[in-house]
Amino acid sequence: MKTIHTIDETKTDTSVDEKSREPVIEINNLKKSFGTQEVLKNASLKLFKGENLVVLGKSGSGKSVLIKCIVGLLSVDGGTINVFGESVTGLNRKKLEELRTKIGFLFQSGALYDSMSVKENLEFPLRRIKKNLTENEIKEKVNEVLENVGLPDALDKMPSQLSGGMRKRISLARTIIIDPLIMLYDEPTTGLDPVTSNEISELINEVQKKYKTSSIIITHDIKCALSTADRVLMLMDGEVYKEGKLMDFEKSTDPVIKAFFN
Repeated sequence: MKTIHTIDETKTDTSVDEKSREPVIEINNLKKSFGTQEVLKNASLKLFKGENLVVLGKSGSGKSVLIKCIVGLLSVDGGTINVFGESVTGLNRKKLEELRTKIGFLFQSGALYDSMSVKENLEFPLRRIKKNLTENEIKEKVNEVLENVGLPDALDKMPSQLSGGMRKRISLARTIIIDPLIMLYDEPTTGLDPVTSNEISELINEVQKKYKTSSIIITHDIKCALSTADRVLMLMDGEVYKEGKLMDFEKSTDPVIKAFFN
């Protein structure tokens, strides 16, 4: 099999012992269609506490739809989604909003507010969610996350003044500023050059380590998967095709899987 990464570039296995695993997300037999197009068909998965789960799949396999269902951005047609033991599909609007404060969602586009400066973009979720913070505490938190993503001097810049990689970093800073317990990354390296993509992958690992997050990383970027995955799941035609450790995928002789890793 073709070597994609050196040993140093492949993430060290940090998964916890099987017996002590605690699922923070549990999905069973999830179904989602758009008209006559069945995007998810009986998809099931678990995200365990403290792990990075990479979800691979071709375009249209249901990857992004999956994580949008988790946070209730899309309604489901069947199956169950439990986050921290609560059924997402059974929550009212208020309870769903409360749950979302524990989940960080990094959109593929970044979704920064173009009319706001970096400072204002970062302050926005704090003022909406962490309403008891003082102005000094907000300032300290903003400076802290900018340091954590390596952009301490970007405070007064507008999104239009940022490169693609910088926008992604600021978007990540805005996501982690509320101290989420779960991170959902939607194609975090799409549209970035190889060097910047590697930097974003490193940041994902740093966030996992510093904030003790449990993460689902949606990607078709194998280098990102190799850098970040504790465990891998592949979707195909809306169903789970295979899941396991990264080495299981790398050693697989299945032509469908080999097509991703060659």
